[in-house]
Amino acid sequence: MKKQILLLIMTLSLSSVGFAQDYTTGIGIRGGYFNGLTIKHFVGDKAAFEGILTSRWRGFQVTGLYEIHNQAFHTPRLNWYYGFGAHIGFWDGNETNWGNRGDTYTVLGIDGILGIEYNFSEIPINIGIDWKPSLNLVGYSGFWGDGGALSIRYIF
Repeated sequence: MKKQILLLIMTLSLSSVGFAQDYTTGIGIRGGYFNGLTIKHFVGDKAAFEGILTSRWRGFQVTGLYEIHNQAFHTPRLNWYYGFGAHIGFWDGNETNWGNRGDTYTVLGIDGILGIEYNFSEIPINIGIDWKPSLNLVGYSGFWGDGGALSIRYIF
């Protein structure tokens, strides 16, 4: 199974048409069930690192992602992307509907991301929508599928 997933990722990466990214770095806001800040920095034509700081349940979470970007639908400045990473979070059990009152939670886990974004040519703005599922491995463990969000970034 692991070999099949790796083969699929490699095939998607290699089969995409090469292109130059429209920006190097973008900084902005992220809105969804987890609201926060996002910064994305490209380290190649297709590869980027994204850092996300979000807040929920009177706590916060820091996520780091590695992403592969490809042009979508043969449309300039429209890109789809996928990637993976990890997170660490700190939450107050008094503010959740799943935790124990009086407890605090420190969680570690892995993340995936699948999204699409558009880079405007007239103004230095990027807008994207993504789904970022995560799996907590340490702390309050379990799958979280509600990590989707809309991001708006200033790009330069």
